[in-house]
Amino acid sequence: MGIFNVNPHRLDPYQTFKFRIRWDGNSIPSILRVSPLRRATESVIHRAGSDPSHPHIAPGITSFEPIVIERGLTHDTAFESWANLVFSMQGDAAMSLKNYRKDITIELLNHQGTVVMAFRVYRCWVSEYQALPELEAAAGCLAIERLVLQHEGWERDISVTEPQET
Repeated sequence: MGIFNVNPHRLDPYQTFKFRIRWDGNSIPSILRVSPLRRATESVIHRAGSDPSHPHIAPGITSFEPIVIERGLTHDTAFESWANLVFSMQGDAAMSLKNYRKDITIELLNHQGTVVMAFRVYRCWVSEYQALPELEAAAGCLAIERLVLQHEGWERDISVTEPQET
């Protein structure tokens, strides 16, 4: 079995520069960067008193690293609106307990713009929001808006399969 079953002519792995983020049924515009999806499972060391002198190691609690999403600053309010569901200048009573968590989808695209892989990330919420970057008159940089998302895990969407390349 090859690394690309539908396209056995393909030798190169997918590249990272074409992707899309979706939440609330919408594709979020101007995304520049998404941090890696990482999880880690703790090791639980145990040994019964009658066991040999070396311990057993079992899987423990799995944790998921926050996801950082950055985009060029535009007039689209998707980042700000979501961040405002967790914090409001009107106080804690204005927080949306119903809507502050969202599932998101991260889609990897091939050169033709076809989705080749997708990951669902569950129960995300905004733990950090950067509305403006450092502003500097002598720099020629993009203004970047940034979200840090806490979440409760992710999985690959296996309904997205390798597309036929033309």
